[in-house]
Amino acid sequence: MSSKYRRTGALVGAGALVFAALAVATGNQADAQQTPLDQLLGRPTPGQAALTKVQGRLADVARRNGLSEQKLRDTLAADKTSWLDAQGRLFFREPGLTNAQKAPEASPRWASESVDAATGPAFELHSKPGSNRVLYLDFDGHTITGTAWNSSQSVDPVNVTAYDTDGDPASFSTAEQDVVHEVWARVAEDYAPFDVDVTTQDPGQDAINRTDAADQRFGTRVVIDPTGWYQSGCGCGGVAYIGVYDTTGNHDYYQPALVFTKGVGTGAKNLAEAASHEAGHNVGLNHDGTASVGYYEGHGSWAPIMGVGYYRGISQWSKGEYSGANNTEDDYAVIGTHGLALRTDEVGDSTGAAAALAVGATATGVIAAESDVDVYKVDIGAAGNYTATASAAALGGDLDIKLDLLDSSGAVITSADPASGQSDAGTPTGLGATLSSNLQPGTYYLRVDNTGYGNPLSDGYSTYGSRGAYSLAVNLT
Repeated sequence: MSSKYRRTGALVGAGALVFAALAVATGNQADAQQTPLDQLLGRPTPGQAALTKVQGRLADVARRNGLSEQKLRDTLAADKTSWLDAQGRLFFREPGLTNAQKAPEASPRWASESVDAATGPAFELHSKPGSNRVLYLDFDGHTITGTAWNSSQSVDPVNVTAYDTDGDPASFSTAEQDVVHEVWARVAEDYAPFDVDVTTQDPGQDAINRTDAADQRFGTRVVIDPTGWYQSGCGCGGVAYIGVYDTTGNHDYYQPALVFTKGVGTGAKNLAEAASHEAGHNVGLNHDGTASVGYYEGHGSWAPIMGVGYYRGISQWSKGEYSGANNTEDDYAVIGTHGLALRTDEVGDSTGAAAALAVGATATGVIAAESDVDVYKVDIGAAGNYTATASAAALGGDLDIKLDLLDSSGAVITSADPASGQSDAGTPTGLGATLSSNLQPGTYYLRVDNTGYGNPLSDGYSTYGSRGAYSLAVNLT
């Protein structure tokens, strides 16, 4: 081969190397200049349209939301209430209700007098005072500023007025306080298994905001919003970002969760179901539906909290055990990964570790884990007929109770586990249990256990979501 051809070959080889180097450099430059996630959408975009726009960056968007790529794809494709905001964060706009569905039921009479502003017992309610986690139910108005909600609506600040049903937002009537109390009681029961203080008393912004990973005192605010600044544009019942409860650094930006009275009405049952649902999004939960409906309305007397609980007496956390479920995520596990651990078991689960219960006294407790049982030791001093009553939460009970009476050796004497149901959408039946027995002097035990009812596929529920608060008393009758 001539030197001319050798030189040409060398030049071609060198050119190839230069081209390869340029290609690598260009590729790196393209990666470096890749469109930032917060510029892919430009504005809040509904799920399917958003999926089309972020398809090439779906893995990045999924990571931003703490979801798997497949989970985000499925949510955006199938859930018509899902949206991505301008920064690629996932949130939900819940559908509003019809006027008939908004009709409130009267709350149990609790308050004794009207109060000015947010003062008095209705605004001092706590489910677990002292917890480092908080879920604040805000009924007394709130100024929303510097948040994603402000950005999406191009309005800042937003002054949300207080909850009001009598035309006087400057005070809370007894009826309004009764609603506040009932909403709190229902939401507190839904979150009773967790180490979190559900409260109507403003804990201060420092107790809600999370500044960094070392900050272990944080939570979420659920604003009960009677105004139309956001709701009039969506016709929705509530909005919330997903998985932001334990977010660090920009925690405040994705707060608060919002429940709109214009969307769900002013009644306590609807407000409570919506509040637990929106807070559920904050702690990482998606919707519970089927292949044909985005929100499962339940069956019998049961519905999942992350579906539609308005029409059923018993609403519980779910792992998709009903027929046709499109979401089998373990709600308790997901919530646990977003900052809410199960509360510590405070009552022993065996006769050897039983807590003492005197005749005539009342004990209170919480079944927090599916496998949890609480055992109480009762010393009977005089022969007679004794009645033991285990009651679920008076409002919005999640726990279905099986009550066992044991003798001194731990053998079961008798048990009670009535069938559950509902007298109306706000009133479950059969969650508590009562048993009576003629007893001789000696030591006995009462065991409180959670139970399910019927077939979770079609007409009932398992023990999975049957967790919550109870009271227990034994009396000579």
